[in-house]
Amino acid sequence: MAARARRMTDRIGVLHGPNLNTLGQREPEVYGATTLAEIDDLIAEAASDHGFEVVAFQSNVEGALVDWIQAEAASVEGWVVNAAGFTHSSVALRDALVASDRPFVEVHISNVFAREDFRHRSLLADAAVGVVTGFGPHSYVLGLQGLVGWLAGRS
Repeated sequence: MAARARRMTDRIGVLHGPNLNTLGQREPEVYGATTLAEIDDLIAEAASDHGFEVVAFQSNVEGALVDWIQAEAASVEGWVVNAAGFTHSSVALRDALVASDRPFVEVHISNVFAREDFRHRSLLADAAVGVVTGFGPHSYVLGLQGLVGWLAGRS
């Protein structure tokens, strides 16, 4: 993909996987009290500070996430991805992200490496430009900042 001049309308896609719609209620000792809407606001504000818009999508359905990536790929510069449980199981999601020809950063609210062994394996990480894990909702902001820096570095 050829580098292009930055525009104030550049967009970042934010993908939220299964069960993230229950943030704020689900296992607050692991995921905290912040809701998904609050995370979307947090990342939108951070993106705006860097001249980007955010388009966000959450689904509990693997195929819906794949469809959304395919539909949005031409309109985004890159992705911030919390695939949640699909991180460890979805070849289809990985393939869609790779096929989008857009860079992505994998993010996780909890430190997945301090949790169950099955969470230590990501099907996305080796294709990502970076991985951020364990900083609560701020993981999204750190992931966005990393992606913005990566995009700036290739221009």
